[in-house]
Amino acid sequence: MDVAIIGGTGYGAVELLRFLQQHPYANVKKIISHSNSGTDFSDVYQHTVEVVELQMEEIDIDQLAQEVELVFFATPSNVSKHTIPALIDKGIKCIDLSGDFRLQSPEVYQQYYGEEIAPQPYIEKAVYGLCETYRENIQQADLLANPGCYPTATTLGILPVLERDLIDPQTILIDAKTGVSGAGRGLSLNVHFSEMNENFKAYKIGQHKHIPEIEQTLSSVANETIQVTFTPHIVPMTRGIMSTIYVDLKEHQSTEAFIDLYERFYQQDPFVRVRKNGVIPSTKEVWGSNYCDIGLYADERTGKLIIVSVIDNLVKGASGQAIQNMNIMQGWEETAGLHTLPIYP
Repeated sequence: MDVAIIGGTGYGAVELLRFLQQHPYANVKKIISHSNSGTDFSDVYQHTVEVVELQMEEIDIDQLAQEVELVFFATPSNVSKHTIPALIDKGIKCIDLSGDFRLQSPEVYQQYYGEEIAPQPYIEKAVYGLCETYRENIQQADLLANPGCYPTATTLGILPVLERDLIDPQTILIDAKTGVSGAGRGLSLNVHFSEMNENFKAYKIGQHKHIPEIEQTLSSVANETIQVTFTPHIVPMTRGIMSTIYVDLKEHQSTEAFIDLYERFYQQDPFVRVRKNGVIPSTKEVWGSNYCDIGLYADERTGKLIIVSVIDNLVKGASGQAIQNMNIMQGWEETAGLHTLPIYP
């Protein structure tokens, strides 16, 4: 299948290319970039010289619809909503790595993204692409809203105990960390080397656009309105998400019992790995891979369950999950092009 990538100069695009280069069924035919049209992709990312021999182009909807069957959007927020409807109307499948089609509420979207939501018929058509939860819906999707990085790590950490009604859903406290690549490739004082090196800071407390996404998914699973306390932090590393989640248990069970629950819950999911008792995962252990690793500790003293969930924000938190979604949409093996060990050390 021939595919295209729109938003060719960002980290999401280059990660898509890294995995699609080894994909057995998908071929990247076009890379679209308005700002770098006419430039060889390898001139922007020198490490792809003699591997990726494509020149970036301006977008032409009619031509694109004739040459590819699926388009990945690795664009900033409030961009894809202006182009995806035209492609969907022409029968082209779309996977959006931005947040334009994730939220259902126009009011919530306006509050967190600062603009009007995409046209309602396309919001209703979009399938939220958390692979491990919505696999059957994804199989039928033409428009796929790829989840954000924080929501992926966080919801995968919470879902097993939420679905089994083992926690008080109104006590969810999320302490999350990200590497600087989560801010994208654009220049920003916030991630300037002098500002970020040997530093560690909380940001967008109570305002992060992933808050409503997390709440929407958890509320849907629990069939009740759930609000979470979510504090994101940026740390001086390039890649990685660590989401440490604290929840009140309805009744105490051992750590071993929760590990057994999580292993059974995710036994059919090739990219979720549950750690043994006493072992807590680190971000380095999923670096460059599509894995989500989860560690658990049931604290009998406080009556809380502590969940540590780690992913690579650019892979399982973005491009890797997008390819996993493509595989499910096309009926291919879910691991196609993705089954690789993390890079270590």
